Amino acid sequence: MPIGIYLHIPFCAAICNYCNFNRGLHDDGLRRRYVVALIADIHQNAPAGIEADTIFFGGGTPSLLEPGEVAAILTACRDRFSLADDAEVTLEANPESSSASSLAGYRAAGINRLSFGVQSFHDAELKRLGRLHSSDTARAAVTTARAEGFDNLSLDLMMWLPGQRPAEWLSSVDALIDVGPDHASLYLLEIYPNAPLKDEMARGGWSVAPDDDAAEMYLDGMGRLDRAGFEQYEISNVARPAARRSRHNLKYWQEGEWIGFGCGAHSTYGGERWRTLNATAEYVDRIAAGADVRVDRRSLGAHERLEEALFMGLRLVDGLDLVQMRARHGVDIWTRYGQDLTPFVQAGLLVHEPDSRLSLTRAGMLLANEVMSVFIGRTGTVE
Repeated sequence: MPIGIYLHIPFCAAICNYCNFNRGLHDDGLRRRYVVALIADIHQNAPAGIEADTIFFGGGTPSLLEPGEVAAILTACRDRFSLADDAEVTLEANPESSSASSLAGYRAAGINRLSFGVQSFHDAELKRLGRLHSSDTARAAVTTARAEGFDNLSLDLMMWLPGQRPAEWLSSVDALIDVGPDHASLYLLEIYPNAPLKDEMARGGWSVAPDDDAAEMYLDGMGRLDRAGFEQYEISNVARPAARRSRHNLKYWQEGEWIGFGCGAHSTYGGERWRTLNATAEYVDRIAAGADVRVDRRSLGAHERLEEALFMGLRLVDGLDLVQMRARHGVDIWTRYGQDLTPFVQAGLLVHEPDSRLSLTRAGMLLANEVMSVFIGRTGTVE
C-alpha cells in the first residue's frame, strides 16, 4: 500500500498552555534555515521511488510557513517519492495565521486539505487555553478558505476544558456545524503534569467538569453531529460522506506505513520504527553537516505489531476485521481474548460478530482504555 509522509513544522507564534508537542516560538531566521534542512532531510533520507498518497504538515503551526516554502518542500517530496495524482495533502493551520493571500498561496503550492485548530467557539475558553484567535477569527478563516477553493476542511474542537460545562461544549459543536466543515476532530483535553495550564487552573480556581458530564458532552456532541449528517469513523473523528475521512490518519489506525521528516517526527516503515531528534537547532546543524538525525531505530516484533493493531484498529467504528487479523498476524482474536472480552459484549460496550468483526459501541468508546487493557502484555505466541 502507498505510504504517508509526515512533515513536522515546530514553530508557533505563541505557546499554548496545554500543549505537549515538540514546538518552540517562531524565529524568522531559524524557520528559513529549518526549511532548507527539511528539504535536505527529504533528499538525503527518503527511499527513492516509494509510492505515497498522503502528505501531512503538522506542528507546531505549519501556517507560519510562507507559501513558497510549502511549495519547495512539496517539490522535494515529489522528487523523492512517487506521489499519487489524487494524493491528500494536508496543512494544519491556526485561524489567526490564515490570510486570504497565504491560503491562496498554499492552494497554488499543492495543499488540498486544511485542518484548522479552532478548539472552541467561546472567547473566554480560548483565552484560558492561551489561543491567539477569537471565535469570529475562526469563522472568518473558514469563510476565507472556502473562497480560496478549499473543499476539504477539518476543524479541531476540545472538550472538557477548564470551567466548561455541557451547555458551553454543545454550543461549540453547534457553531462547528454552522460553519460547515467536511471533517471534525473532537478531542478530550489532557492536562499534562508539567503543563502551565495546570498552575493557571489552580490560580484561577478553574476545574474540569465531573466525569459524568464529560461522558454527556461526548455522547450528546456526537449525537448532534450524527443528526447534522456527519459520520463517526473513529473515537474522536467524524466526516461528511464522500471520502472526507482523513486518509493520512487512517494509516496510523489501519497498520499503514509512514515516514516522518523534521525534528521530532516519527516513522514506521519496512518493519522498523524510528524518530528524528527533537531539538530544532541541533536538527538544522546536523543536517547541514550531513550527519544522521534519526534516533531510537529498532525493529518491530510480531507481538508489538499485533498489540498495536488491536489498540489502533479498535479505535475505528468499523473495528477489527477478525479474518484479516488472522491472515496478517496468525492469531484468532476471539479464541485468545474472547473469555475476557465477553463481559464487555454483555454490557453493551463491545459488538462481536463471530468470524467477522469486533467493534466498540459508542458507549464502549467512553471506556475504550478499560476494554483495551485486556490486550496489554497478553499477545502471547503468534500462531
